[in-house]
Amino acid sequence: MSLLPHQIELLSPARDAQIGIEAVNHGADAVYIGGPAFGARAGAGNDIRDLERLIAHAHRFNSRIFITLNTILRDDELEAARRMAWQVYEAGADALIIQDMGLLEIDLPPIQLHASTQTDIRTPEKARFLQDVGLSQIVLARELTVQQIAAVHQALGPVDAPGRATIEFFVHGALCVAYSGQCNISHAQTGRSANRGDCSQACRLPYQVTDAQGRFIAHDKHVLSMKDNNQSDNLRALIDAGVRSFKIEGRYKDMGYVKNITAHYRTLLDEILEERETSGTPLARASSGRTRFTFTPDPLQNFNREFTDYFANGRKEDIGAFDTPKNPGQAIGWVIKVGADFVELEVSDPATMLHNGDGLCYYDLHKELVGLAINRAEPASPRSATQWRVFPKDPMDGFKDLRKGTEINRNRDMDWVRTLEKKSSDRRIGLWVQLSEQPGGFTLTLTDEDGYTGSARIAHAHQGATDAARAEATLREQLGRFGTTIFAVNDIALQLSQPWFVPASVLNALRREALDDLEASRAKGFVRLPRAAPVEPPVAYPEDTLSYLGNVFNHKAHDFYLRHGVKVIAAAYEAHEEEGEVSLMITKHCVRFSMSLCPKQAKGVTGVQGTIRAEPLQLINGKEKLTLRFDCKPCEMHVVGKIKRAVLQQVPEAPVAFYKTRPQKAP
Repeated sequence: MSLLPHQIELLSPARDAQIGIEAVNHGADAVYIGGPAFGARAGAGNDIRDLERLIAHAHRFNSRIFITLNTILRDDELEAARRMAWQVYEAGADALIIQDMGLLEIDLPPIQLHASTQTDIRTPEKARFLQDVGLSQIVLARELTVQQIAAVHQALGPVDAPGRATIEFFVHGALCVAYSGQCNISHAQTGRSANRGDCSQACRLPYQVTDAQGRFIAHDKHVLSMKDNNQSDNLRALIDAGVRSFKIEGRYKDMGYVKNITAHYRTLLDEILEERETSGTPLARASSGRTRFTFTPDPLQNFNREFTDYFANGRKEDIGAFDTPKNPGQAIGWVIKVGADFVELEVSDPATMLHNGDGLCYYDLHKELVGLAINRAEPASPRSATQWRVFPKDPMDGFKDLRKGTEINRNRDMDWVRTLEKKSSDRRIGLWVQLSEQPGGFTLTLTDEDGYTGSARIAHAHQGATDAARAEATLREQLGRFGTTIFAVNDIALQLSQPWFVPASVLNALRREALDDLEASRAKGFVRLPRAAPVEPPVAYPEDTLSYLGNVFNHKAHDFYLRHGVKVIAAAYEAHEEEGEVSLMITKHCVRFSMSLCPKQAKGVTGVQGTIRAEPLQLINGKEKLTLRFDCKPCEMHVVGKIKRAVLQQVPEAPVAFYKTRPQKAP
């Protein structure tokens, strides 16, 4: 088990070690980050020495570091993956996040294993299986409702049972429109595999949508592009459903994003922890200390495609970012004048200040987002606090459809950016300080909020003070100086027969030695997360057949599923065994529903009922054509296509072929 049943974990992303350190400083209980290779973000790998630096910092707060090893692997990559797993384990990492079940068949270190989102956990049966084969934390599909999450929680059994898995759920960030691990569009079109960390993001492109008769349903719409995930309003319901690890998406995101979004959810979760303190069902954060911020967290300040809570509370119509995959920002006002080299704006809030370097944008008449970067901003009139004149960095003739009355958004506030470029948080562990007198000297004892202690003794004459009250105040002031450490004093106790005069140099030496002893006690007491033992005999996989969607790409993964009762095993799509039309993406998002063309929506509507059928639609982007097919019983959409000949001709570096029919028993 990675968490105790009452512990709540805030899990933040990090592109590199420095961002990971700031995630910890801003309240993360755990950080997930790429190792040197084999992460599902191919461009976000990290050197072992950098990881060691991050791990050492995180462990001071009892925060954990999870390493992503969550691509599917070829046979010839398994040995390198094994070596990397041992490297990060020896560096002190707390868990590996994995997708490829072949890893369970090789000599991994005794490190805890977590199931990646790429394992596509949508059902209680799949979740229970992954728990029973030894995975300690499982991130559920983003498409699940609160009720479905609760069903998974129930299926995992008693919360305090040995080997009980922790439920993790994405609460913020970009949404992949496909069920994770169930998208092969990128590989089919470019040879770049999403399952191997190299997605080309075809879902963010604009498409023409046509029906069976060739009629246009939509023109140049980003119909596979989702808004960004934001579960801020659902945290209590998710906790009650059984979620204990709250995951922020964003291993490609910058420092400002990680600081701000970590601080946002730290603030919300701390409010809930305080509420539950008096409710009879107390919860606790999974790491040590409390965090204070120099800013008020605001998710709207970072890149976002507007927000949705997706399917947490059931299917909704407004989940797509169909007009643009870019950041539209927040409306701040409108254009009142367009000059030869400037634009004058009226802002709706007098408190709005524009700055040199701000990013503005607006929609042209074709609903395309146009960006306008400010070179210089100045008040347009000394008599008005709401009128601004801005001089763009680019020539005015490039701003299509910019005219009086155009609504203007801001998607980059340089004042905000500069705030987060500086030190913006202070994370401290609570400390109780006790100074007591001993024959011939003094002892200083430090006890932290986790119960660890550090102490130091110094020989020094007991020297009376001429002013007792002042001497006591000075002692308390000197003993409370922990400013550059990770500790904050909760209380100071003086166990003295009288307020002795003790020089500052003596107290400083006592404090330094006691702190070193406390840090050593904390380090010695740090316990690595245990590796869960798989259930024996091996449990059966929920199905006895695996298609190419099972993502089996090496013989160790094949052996794993064979050992768990699977009878038919096809090779992963990357093996190029599927040459015809297949489902390249499976998604809960439905283009028909979003465009009010769903047969279920038409039920009971006079004059419409019975006239709308879930016939296929076609997506067209240049020469690329994909077919949308609709499976209405589970309410899912399949994006169908075939692998390009040029991709098919790329010989896989380590081709594999497993059996697609039941193997014949030997006579």
